[in-house]
Amino acid sequence: MNNTPEISIVIPVFNEEDCLTNLIYRLLAVMQETGRDYELIFVNDGSTDRTSELLNAFYEDHPDKVTLIEFNGNYGQYTAICAGFEQVRGIKVVTLDADLQNPPEEIPKLLQKMDEGHDYVGGIRCKRKDNLMRRWCSKAINSIREKTTQIKITDQGCMMRAYSRSIVDAIAQAQEKSVFISALAYKYASNPAE
Repeated sequence: MNNTPEISIVIPVFNEEDCLTNLIYRLLAVMQETGRDYELIFVNDGSTDRTSELLNAFYEDHPDKVTLIEFNGNYGQYTAICAGFEQVRGIKVVTLDADLQNPPEEIPKLLQKMDEGHDYVGGIRCKRKDNLMRRWCSKAINSIREKTTQIKITDQGCMMRAYSRSIVDAIAQAQEKSVFISALAYKYASNPAE
């Protein structure tokens, strides 16, 4: 395997045994179709179901493409993503939720924007599965963040994003503990897109 894959995909996972197999097969199909060299980095954030067992079986079948990071407890999505960022080898890095709220079939669209010269591309959820209160709170937080920081991100809660390696390295080195990754990436980006 090439020591520097073009694409690294970081996937934080917490109790996803019900959808993990579907995610894996869809990811493999999408990435094979792109024809790009890639790696998959799964960060198991302290799952208590069969997630670890399923991830280990997947690793056994694809040790050249898969890296597993196992936490001994649930530390949260931000910590899981940062742990994945510390392990990436790719030139372009994609983050993706394991729950399939963001279809892996959308990854080529992010990569296309990266190919056009953007160093940070944010996804937008078209069919959110959140309840009304959560959507309202999200809009309020986005509005406050935009007014106080001048950072305009349409869907800060969408985990499907693509980053240049330089942005991922800057985030990993910053070691911020209480910031949204998307806002931090926007800050470091010279040419962001959504």
